[in-house]
Amino acid sequence: MSVEQPKRSTWQYELVLVSYHSREQLEELFATLPLDMPVVVIDNAKGADRVDELLAERPNSRYLDSGGGKGFAKAANMGIRSSRYDYIVLGNPDSRPTVDVIDVLVDDLIADPELVTSAATMKGHDDRPELGNGGWEPTPRRVLLHVLGAHKVAPTSALFARPTPGRPMNPEWLTGACMAVRRAAFLDLGGFDETFFVYNEDMALGRAIREAGLRQKLHTDLLVPHGAGGSGAGKTWMLQMRGASMVRYLRKHNAPARVNVMRSMLVAGYAGRTVLSRARGRKAVADEHAAYIKGLLVGPPAP
Repeated sequence: MSVEQPKRSTWQYELVLVSYHSREQLEELFATLPLDMPVVVIDNAKGADRVDELLAERPNSRYLDSGGGKGFAKAANMGIRSSRYDYIVLGNPDSRPTVDVIDVLVDDLIADPELVTSAATMKGHDDRPELGNGGWEPTPRRVLLHVLGAHKVAPTSALFARPTPGRPMNPEWLTGACMAVRRAAFLDLGGFDETFFVYNEDMALGRAIREAGLRQKLHTDLLVPHGAGGSGAGKTWMLQMRGASMVRYLRKHNAPARVNVMRSMLVAGYAGRTVLSRARGRKAVADEHAAYIKGLLVGPPAP
């Protein structure tokens, strides 16, 4: 059921959504947002699930067919480059931000010219902040602490951030599941790195922002429900892609010997998790860990 939202005379931003067989998720998201909110949907499934139909009654909406198979980074860049708005809000089809949350993020950018991105904290079905709301640059020490699970006792010690609600945290990169972006600065930095099909493009953006002497902000006081993977791609396919993207990122910014050390630690750590999950009868989780290892070792899955 749609929620009635007041109309605005003007909007300062456009919501950018990349869809891949995500019609059901988009239907649920649109039911919570004003009909006149500017939205662009970039369809990575070549119209297979007719997500363009969802925009018929949304007067400020746009539909872009990416041609299919472009991945998140290329599709998101397509939507952002073609926008006429100074501020962009990146969302996932399975995220559920309110207008009030989005307004806070955009207001951050308006108030601070050196701020390139401002992101909300994503929470899972258990209402806890997700692990991966951002994170830090991979180093051998951080990778080791990650595979040892040290983030559970020292939240800023490893690779990925799991914020505590209301407690400030300053990761070096932020997830784009609900993120306001200053469009001009984003494009000046080159946008998302399109050598990443999916995953690690957010890590690469954080690195570019830091190297330019600019800033980003994580709101730990704004928690947004997130479905943790609502696209049409299979979970093991996505986990293999995640492993492959991590290795690609490591290779772009580290010497080969250092890459091998970090990859070996990740493989060993996830091999242990695979064995433990199988022993506990959690076959689906074990398969996901195994897929991540496959990505680390052999690269992305076949198209």
